[in-house]
This record gives sequence, C-alpha cells and structure tokens, in this order.
Amino acid sequence: MSLRGRTLVATTLVLTGLGTGQAQAQQHAGPVSLTRQQAYAQAAKAYHVPENLLLAVSYLESRWDANKGLPSTGGGFGPMHLVDGTLVPAGEHFAGGDEDPRGDTSRPALHPKAPASGARTATPSTQTLQEAARITGDAPGTLRADPAANIRGGAALLARYQQDLRKPLSADPATWYAATARYGGTDWFAGQVYDVIRTGASRTTDDGQRVTLAADPAVRTAAPAANDPETECPRDLGCEWIPAPYQQISPNGPTDYGNHDLGDRPKSQKIDFIVIHDTEGYYPNDVKMVQDPTYLGWNYTVRSADGHVAQHLKAKDVGWQAGNWYINSKSIGVEHEGFLAQAGTWYTEAMYRSSSELVRYLANRFHVPLDRAHILGHDNVPGTIPSTVSGMHEDPGPYWNWAHYFDLLHRPLHASAGRHSGEVMILPDYDKNVVPYTGCDAKNPSAACPPHGGGSIMLRTEPRDDAPLVKDIGKHPTTGGTATMSVYDHSARAATGQTYAVADRQGDWTAIWYLGQKAWFHNPRTQPTAVGARGLVAVAKPGATSVPVYGRAYPEAEAYPAGVPFQDLVPMQYTFAAGQAYAVVGSERGEYYYSKLYDRTGATVVKGKLKYYEIQFGHRIYFVKADDVNVKPAW
Repeated sequence: MSLRGRTLVATTLVLTGLGTGQAQAQQHAGPVSLTRQQAYAQAAKAYHVPENLLLAVSYLESRWDANKGLPSTGGGFGPMHLVDGTLVPAGEHFAGGDEDPRGDTSRPALHPKAPASGARTATPSTQTLQEAARITGDAPGTLRADPAANIRGGAALLARYQQDLRKPLSADPATWYAATARYGGTDWFAGQVYDVIRTGASRTTDDGQRVTLAADPAVRTAAPAANDPETECPRDLGCEWIPAPYQQISPNGPTDYGNHDLGDRPKSQKIDFIVIHDTEGYYPNDVKMVQDPTYLGWNYTVRSADGHVAQHLKAKDVGWQAGNWYINSKSIGVEHEGFLAQAGTWYTEAMYRSSSELVRYLANRFHVPLDRAHILGHDNVPGTIPSTVSGMHEDPGPYWNWAHYFDLLHRPLHASAGRHSGEVMILPDYDKNVVPYTGCDAKNPSAACPPHGGGSIMLRTEPRDDAPLVKDIGKHPTTGGTATMSVYDHSARAATGQTYAVADRQGDWTAIWYLGQKAWFHNPRTQPTAVGARGLVAVAKPGATSVPVYGRAYPEAEAYPAGVPFQDLVPMQYTFAAGQAYAVVGSERGEYYYSKLYDRTGATVVKGKLKYYEIQFGHRIYFVKADDVNVKPAW
C-alpha cells in the first residue's frame, strides 16, 4: 500500500472512531473548561487539521464569537457557523412596512406582491451541524450551545472534506484549499481564509475570550475563481451574473413594466449613494424574486454563509429598492441575505468582508464618499413626502455592525475633534452596547429580544435613564410620535457613524438636535457612546423662525423642459426651528430622473440650479435648501 493509501486509511479510522461514545469520551477528556484558544488547539490536534487553518476558517465565519448560542441570519451556530437547516424558518423579502419601493410620486404607488417562497428546504449542504454531530457523536444541541464542541465539529468537517477529496491530513495549510472551499461554499471564501492566515488576526470575542492567529506570510494557494464576465465587481470576488428582467408586463400600456428602470449612469447622473439592505428572506428565494419582472430589481445580493455575490442590474440602471425615487436614481442597492431580527442577530464575517470589498470597489469607481452620509442603511433613506414616512423600511437595523464594516472598508470610524466639540459621531462599543429591544419574537412582540451587542443608542427627552423616548411624528403619526423599544422602531435611535450637532451636555449625558428636539443619550467618559467630530452645521438664517426640510432634492420649476411635469417641492412634517443646528453631511444640486414608459420615450434627467444640503436630521438623512440656511463650523 502506498503512503497516500495508508494516510487515507488512517484518516478514515480517525473520523470513524471519534463517532463512538468511547472514543468521544477519550477525545473530550481533559480540562472541564477550555479557553477558546485551547479549544482550537485541541480540536486541530484531534482531527489533524492545521491549527492556523482552523482558526482562519472560524474567523471568516464568526470572528471566533459564540454569539450566545443564537443562530446567524443564515441559520449557522457558534464559532464554526455550523448550519442547522432544519431550524431555519421561512421569511418574506421586503417584509414589513408599507413602502413603495420605487418611491416616484409621479407614478402610481408600487406595491408588488412577493411571490410565495414557502419554507426553506433543508438539504445536506445546509445541515452541516447534523453532519458534524454524526462524526463527533456530540448532540446537535451541544454543537449549537457549546463553543468548544462547535469547534470540534468544524474541525471534524474539514477533515472529512479533506478525506472525501482523497487528500492527506497534511500539516501544510496550503494543501487544504479545496476542503476549505467546500466548507465555506466558494473559492472566494477559501481565498479569504488564506488571506487571514497570511496577515494574522487577534481580538477579544463577544464573550471575553482572547484569541490570536499568528501571521504566516509564506502560505500560498490556488488562484480564486474569476467573476462572470457580465458583472461589475472587484477582481477575484467570484461574482455571478443573475440578471433582473426588464420587460413589459401586460398589454395595459407602456407604463406597465418591471422590475427596474433603464438608465445611463454615471454619464447621465452621478451615483452618490450606496444603500445597504437586508433581504428579510433567504438567498435562493431572493434570487428568484429579483428575476420576477412583476416584482423588484436591485443591483447585488450577498449570501450569508459564504459571502457569495450575485449581480442583477448594471450600475447604469436604476433599481426599485430604497423607497425614494431621488435616492434610487442616484444609488446602488446591495441586499444581504438575512433578517433584521427574526432568524438571528448576527451576520457572518464572510458576508461583511465580501460586501465591503464590493462597496469599496463601487465607491472608488463612482467616487462615492466612504462615510455614513453616503453609505446608507435602508433605514437611513428619507421618506419622499409626509404621507410616506411611516411606511419606510427599517433594515438592516441595529444589529448591523457599522463600525466593523467601515474597518473593512478601510475607513475606520474615529474621533476627529475633542470631547467638547460642537458635533459628535455616534460610536458605541458594539459588543458592550446591549440595548433591551423587544419585537424579535413575532409570536410575542412584547417579549425582550435575546441580549446582544448593537450599533444604535436610544435617545430620551431628558438626561436620565427613565426619561421618555423622543418623538417621531412622521414614523408614528397616529400616536403623537410616541416611540417604542421595538427592534423595528428607529424613531428614537441614533446609529454608529452618524454625526449630529450638539445641543447640550450635562454630566455623563449629551444632547443632540434630532427631528426638531433635544435628544439625550448616556455618554460616560469611561465608556463613551459618541466621540468628537469636526464638521459643518446648518442653522436658520437670521429672521427665519423655521426651515423647511425635504425628502428629495428636486430641481426648481424653471429647470423642467416641456413635456416633463414639475415635481412639487413638498416639505416634510418636521420642524427645523431657529436656534437649532444640524450636521451638514453632503450637498446636492436639484435633479430629477423622468422615466415612465417601457420604451423610454421622453426619458430625461432634469438638472437645476437649486442647491441643497444633506443633513443628519434624525435617524434618516434629509435635505434643506441652501438658500434657507447658513452653514458654519461646529465649534
């Protein structure tokens, strides 16, 4: 028998033997409580997997976090993201709210019905937790809840995949490329694992475990898969082209078409924003829906488990995705498989990394500033007119880790001014910032959500913990603006990376101007939730009692050519009163893309002279006319 044959027999014996109770007991003998670092070392030794490879795979899945035994948005558990496909419920794309995703008030409101998706079908590829249980002998519940058992399960899977490929259990991590790609699902995932091995990593996990992976710059692997030629993606991301259809839906006339508008960006219009969504559904169904001409179109979808990216629209075309036609016509929409809260409260590192690589590429290509005024969550997009505010969507919500995302964008969020500056950036410690939200359980909406770190802080009417939350009369028009602690209600929240003008300070509390009112948040020096920021603020011009606020930066009437109807400049229901100040986070010239016929007859971009400032007005951005305000430094 050859050496390779003897190695494979030994591999089979190792994996088979550890499935018995006796071998399991022997394998698990040792300290009752292992550190996370020790758990990786022991699992790697037991299954003959290179320790640095095991650490890197786990880092790409979870950043070594245990996530309190909660599932990821893709149904994965623990540091190794072992997927229990039998536990993942069904969801609906764009669930919640009454948003018109096209958001063009010159056309009838669009409320397409999502195609029935049904429950997600569990397949062997989505049941890695069950597969790991069969190999190790650990119960599925143990693999979900016990980080050390979860790590053993991940190591056992890697060894099994290596055996299936008839490759030796080598100490050289470079020989494990194919097994790593199978574990993660894509060549891109495998390539990222080896990038982590080359650069190394070290961090403290969400449960206080310090884990370190020493750098090994010499490791080399095969080249990752190329992008589909039709895609617009960074090199080697492995993007797939799954086009959204553009077609006339019925013989009712040329205005009945879907699921997006053709455009000529950036030649016709500058792309100013990239909008981050979660799908409120699962990747296979989301991809089916974007291929339905009667539904919605967006530019990209990112899969949770492995970060795989599919492109659906060219950047030149306009998706019906953000609920505001002005933002749609000037943005690219990136959807992420998962849920704001329903199926879990964390996103995989693979998703964050592939998404950030894509967004960094798009921002560079189209000159989009890498800041929170231009890299928006769907929940930061303004309503178009007063009646649309309450139905706007809330994703990706408070569990999206904006601070980590901007680290990956190579634009880390940090203080740019001193503690007593006139402007602040919201920047809590994600892991320590545990807000007691409700609403994660659809069957019991008043129940508390599982404790979990987050990127948003709550805002109150006075500088004390028991003070009422500030009001949002647009989000809650029937209750006088009363906000709630629901995870889906951002009425009284400020999110990581957003900048606000300071209204007041008292001890450990800071007040900002927010939707026309002072909004207080706890900001102790020992554990700050905001840092000093340097920037400009907008204030009412002398003599003015208030300033109109707009959800769209549309042109003046004189700019519209014949045949293009003027779009009213409708102010919102909020008050920007004299004496208040709001952070200026961008500027725009009035612009409107007119397109309402399938054959694009008469389609045109109306560009005006009217200048607007983009301001951080509440949780969402809004616009004010430059003629209505003075702009000054925030001292």
